[in-house]
Amino acid sequence: MSVEGSPPAGPLVLGGDLGGTSTRIVIADSEGNVVGRGAAAGGNPTSHPASAAANFGQALHAALAGLDASEVKAAVVGMAGGSALGRPDVAARFDEAWTGAGLTVAPDYIGDLEVAFASGTPQPDGIVLIAGTGSNVGLVRDHQLVRTVGGHGWLLGDEGSGFWLGREAVRSVLQALDLREPLGLLEQTVVQTVLPDRDQHSVAEREGYDALRDDLVRTVNSRPPVLLAELAPAVIAAYAQDDETARGLVKRAAELLTETVARLKTTSDQGPMVLAGSVAGESSPVGQLIRQHFAGEVLTARDGVGGATWLALGALDPTLATTANHSRLVER
Repeated sequence: MSVEGSPPAGPLVLGGDLGGTSTRIVIADSEGNVVGRGAAAGGNPTSHPASAAANFGQALHAALAGLDASEVKAAVVGMAGGSALGRPDVAARFDEAWTGAGLTVAPDYIGDLEVAFASGTPQPDGIVLIAGTGSNVGLVRDHQLVRTVGGHGWLLGDEGSGFWLGREAVRSVLQALDLREPLGLLEQTVVQTVLPDRDQHSVAEREGYDALRDDLVRTVNSRPPVLLAELAPAVIAAYAQDDETARGLVKRAAELLTETVARLKTTSDQGPMVLAGSVAGESSPVGQLIRQHFAGEVLTARDGVGGATWLALGALDPTLATTANHSRLVER
């Protein structure tokens, strides 16, 4: 924990951003000054059911060190995989972590779509698209999520996501092997990543095609499906080297994501669109194609925990949800 600036002004608020790779907590005073920070490993209760609550508690204790937890009067915690809190055992662990840190105010757990939108703009209305490991789109009205499309998970959806890119990259390898075609740059990278000890030169022999295909299928199916998202950077890198297969996948991913947005977006929609996630980022070719497609204001999500903290200020007192406080908390 690090204390920033002078002693806290007035009551405190807490913002949280719990994701698959990290848990981050920020404490701010009523003037938007950050007075405490804490971080720990992943806090997604769906993907990390055993450790998420413990990591949450660790980050809370670090952020509150040297502060009076009872002075926290509003708390907004953004969480990926928050549906798991519907399970009594998971909810009990998170309640224990919360009260164990000395907090007395009830936390407002919200989804990562709302946090992403708030981190990208202080405006109350708009659309948010997250495309990272998975993909999801939400309609925000008065800072609250009122409707979603997509986000159906790797088995039923997540079109255009990092998972989708990784799966399609593997499928391109399997198709080439079925057709007895040489592997291109992307396909070679996939084999090297999934089967680092496999001799690719064996595919030059007819009998090697089936063996390589079987090894690839067996290895991919033995791992958690979500790990296919780890191949997304390989697609982006091959795209940069003008690989034909990668360029087709990037273009199709952007099309699928814009089609998902189209299920929600109408001509009457007001406000900006906020893009979040590695696949939709400004440096990603998928994100660049999405930005070219949509007219109007297209923004990029920033610090999620800052967005959650700003929402907590608004929950404490709507007059505190100012543009100045948004800039102070988010654009750091």
